[in-house]
Amino acid sequence: MYTHLFSPITIRSLEIRNRIAYPSLGLLYSYDTQLNDKYYRFYDEIARGGAGIVTIGPVGVDFIGAGFVPLSLAKDESIDSFARATKMIKARGASPWIQLFHGGAYTHPFLINNDTPMAPSAVFSQYSKTTPRQMTLEDIKGVQDGFANAAIRAREAGFEGVEIIGSAGYLITQFLSPLKNLREDEYGGSFENRVRFPRQIIEMIRERVGPDFPIGVRMAGNDFVPGSTCDEQMPAIARVYEKAGADVLNVTGGWHESKVPQLPMELPRSGFSFLAMNIKQAVSIPVMASNRITTPGQAEKILGDGQADMVNLGRVLIADPFWPAKAKAGRAEEIRPCVACSQGCTDELFNGRQVSCIGNARAGFEGERKIIKTTSPKQVMVVGAGVAGLEAAITAKQAGHRVQIYEKTGDIGGQIWIAAAPPHKQELLEFIRYYRVMVEKYEIPIHLNTNVDLKLIKKVNPDHLIIAQGAAPLIPSMDGIDDKSVRSSWEVLRQNPCLGKKVAVIGGGAVGLETALFAAQKGTLSPEMLHFLMTYDALEMERIKHYMFNGASRVTVFEMLEKAGQDVGKSTKWILMNNLKRHGVKINTSSKVASIQDGQVTYERDQKSFQEQFDTVVLALGSRPVQTLEKQVKQLDIPFTVIGDCVKPGKINDAIHGGFLTAIDL
Repeated sequence: MYTHLFSPITIRSLEIRNRIAYPSLGLLYSYDTQLNDKYYRFYDEIARGGAGIVTIGPVGVDFIGAGFVPLSLAKDESIDSFARATKMIKARGASPWIQLFHGGAYTHPFLINNDTPMAPSAVFSQYSKTTPRQMTLEDIKGVQDGFANAAIRAREAGFEGVEIIGSAGYLITQFLSPLKNLREDEYGGSFENRVRFPRQIIEMIRERVGPDFPIGVRMAGNDFVPGSTCDEQMPAIARVYEKAGADVLNVTGGWHESKVPQLPMELPRSGFSFLAMNIKQAVSIPVMASNRITTPGQAEKILGDGQADMVNLGRVLIADPFWPAKAKAGRAEEIRPCVACSQGCTDELFNGRQVSCIGNARAGFEGERKIIKTTSPKQVMVVGAGVAGLEAAITAKQAGHRVQIYEKTGDIGGQIWIAAAPPHKQELLEFIRYYRVMVEKYEIPIHLNTNVDLKLIKKVNPDHLIIAQGAAPLIPSMDGIDDKSVRSSWEVLRQNPCLGKKVAVIGGGAVGLETALFAAQKGTLSPEMLHFLMTYDALEMERIKHYMFNGASRVTVFEMLEKAGQDVGKSTKWILMNNLKRHGVKINTSSKVASIQDGQVTYERDQKSFQEQFDTVVLALGSRPVQTLEKQVKQLDIPFTVIGDCVKPGKINDAIHGGFLTAIDL
């Protein structure tokens, strides 16, 4: 079915079993630069799932460029621990690679004992919030030696290829960028001088590892930073890499500090594959495409269309390590989706915590969280077909229990339908698609439009009851809460009613802000209409942008706290706030709404009272747990577990992980 995806490919003299690569992604499974069992189990699972290349990294080449937390291969003592990983990966039929890393100005001072990072020039870094010191020629030679020596250690550890990170805003891109490289010696100024640093690294590695050991470079397709290196200049850089001895180029998006989203849902699926094609047309060595390649069909199309020779599946393989095996077996519909939410991976990493996945409860917990077939099957009754109940039901069935699901509405999915309604959130619907497939695969009876009460529970008489009733909108005590202008955010997002010209959203948390963006985007240009207008030069670009960001409603958010969006993830909050600004959404913080009357909102700020008239007022003040059944079932002699939002309203990962853990503990 996927003839391109599962055909072998040769890099230098190394044959890879398919065109799927797991790229280097920071996991933070240790805090001492060393591999441990958690890493081993994670990489073993990725290799077992069928990837062709499994890349460990990023791995530091010296202390000043990485620090005391990220993995490091700066010393010979680390070779044995990496050798254990390569043996495991090879035993699964995959090819182990390693990514060598130096952060340059991106290195956070606290990681290097509050020392000053070094970079091509002393230019302030928005990422690390510090000004590095300019590297001396001795520093440059030392770092280049660090890369080359780490490559030798990698080969000794059994790696079959080494990748140099030359993207994302790290040291190599800093040398390439005229914004960051202000040097006046042989490493700055002209193109030839700026590319000298990475060119020499590749040449030194090639000289030391020999002619047959594959070398790759992960390069940006476009820095996406005004004034820095763009896609027009990248092919020339790629040709330098190829001539210097690189065997494969791994093309990604831009820098960490770019204002163009690189990973979240806002980036369309396989959105940066055109950047890989731009590089592929300039070189004769294999090229990899990266970023938001989610389905086998998309991967096959990228390869079939000639945009790239391989695809990188990073977070996709964290969500489901067996993506390759399932695709090859014709079971692509069973792949657990990556919805590009960034909550379990990037957000956790930015908060200094270990990477996991909201949709895959085993990611990062491969050793502890195992589904073991039961020798004492139970009859399990699951109440509620949101993601908590669905995950519990499927996991319990996989463990050998007899399971039935009961849902009061006419469909599965619960609050996912609401969460997926705001702009760029539609990927969340993939959870519903996935659970539909799995419920059918495991032949789990599901009773829709069924209200569960004590009578029904007594009739079913389960051995174990799992209650996943979910939550309901939180309705505050406020004058005018029953005003005809008032709607809940759940109603707006689920039913998409007509809204007035002026809309107030009360509540500036994640739900309130996303509801505000949903309301502000109503009536704006669709992607298809935008394509039409631009194809035929129908309007000036300024007018096109006007219609892109000005819809039928003007929206104002009222938040009682000093800052809005405090529950939005670090890696995506800036995107949401920028989109709200583009759409003209006004956000009033430190503003407590006191009453609503005929659409007039009275609110208090700085101990003063204000009034403003609106056509529609939307309540987005959170949710409350539904616990009616839990209180009633205590009188029955039936073991039960309460999971999901009916315990405490939380995020998707709380629901899915809670459902999984409940099922494996039955």
